Amino acid sequence: MDLYEYQARDLFEAHGVPVLPGIVADTPEEVRAAAEQLGGVTVVKAQVKIGGRGKAGGVKVAKTPEDAFTAAQGILGLDIKGHVVKRVMVAGGARIAQEFYFSVLLDRANRSYLSLTSYEGGMEIEQLAVERPEALARIEVDPIAGITLETATAIAEQAKFPAELIGKVAPVIVKLYEVYVQEDATLVEVNPLVLTEEGDIIALDGKVSLDENAGFRHPEHEALEDKAAADPLEAAAKALDLNYVKLDGEVGIIGNGAGLVMSTLDVVAYAGENHGGVKPANFLDIGGGASAEVMANGLGIILGDPQVTSVFVNVFGGITACDAVANGIVGALAKLGDSADKPIVVRLDGNNVVEGRAILEEAAHPLVTLAENMDQGADKAAELAFAAK
Repeated sequence: MDLYEYQARDLFEAHGVPVLPGIVADTPEEVRAAAEQLGGVTVVKAQVKIGGRGKAGGVKVAKTPEDAFTAAQGILGLDIKGHVVKRVMVAGGARIAQEFYFSVLLDRANRSYLSLTSYEGGMEIEQLAVERPEALARIEVDPIAGITLETATAIAEQAKFPAELIGKVAPVIVKLYEVYVQEDATLVEVNPLVLTEEGDIIALDGKVSLDENAGFRHPEHEALEDKAAADPLEAAAKALDLNYVKLDGEVGIIGNGAGLVMSTLDVVAYAGENHGGVKPANFLDIGGGASAEVMANGLGIILGDPQVTSVFVNVFGGITACDAVANGIVGALAKLGDSADKPIVVRLDGNNVVEGRAILEEAAHPLVTLAENMDQGADKAAELAFAAK
């Protein structure tokens, strides 16, 4: 789950990371009141989960509360790369002397954590990483040892911070790592981390991504979720404990096991090249259970997507045998009734496959087509999707 900037700021503050004061507001009037409360120069910042806000006009400096009011009128409702601004944060101003960059993230390839730090960082860090990669220190972090003050000092040194700043930056790095670990994050990024003219190190703009798999340890994280902005199908699937991700294609996908579903997405995309370029419409892993209820829930979510024009059910019978899966499909279609109105291709393999296929053949549901293998099933589902477009 990606957080808004103001939510990241609040987490930073809770863990002792130095930040500027900030107040969220939803209307120009609230922005003016916030600017009056903060006093002095403020910055009105669009709260959207996308980069490039400043260049799009979503970040404006205001010298007075009236300036803040005017800035809010221009920012609220602004479309930034498809994200409409509905909320802003009014932050205290800072006299910036220098900008740096720091992040710590999950490095899945190396099964460890990775810190990225630059003394020459700031808003154009992506460009710096391409043009002068030597200016970005990439340092592996042992998940067990973590980032101690000694480690943070070494990180700052490798990032080429001058000696007089290392003692100021290193403790902030330690606190940011504390946010990363204690909040079960997969990313904590500060861009920019700044040195003010007064000599303070401040996390000026934060980005945090939380690991939703660790949500059971953090019931308070539920309050951070923006339910209004969530895709309604993904929200409905989550309420049913389904592992679902909405994509932009036409072929609905149901499988059991993340690896099998990922392979199915690839095979359907490849088959779609021969049928008008149709693509997978979703990722849906129903896991080891394929009861009528689970299958009905999965089919109900997929059939509720107006983009879907066919469905491919690709299941390998293991712990749950193919005959149980077939009974689940038959039961699901009976439960869904008239709401099941799109062609469904089913490929079964594995434990009790003969029995499973027999159950589906005997049911002879007019929407269901059996496939011998995954390639055949993907091709048929793509063909049906294209024909229904």
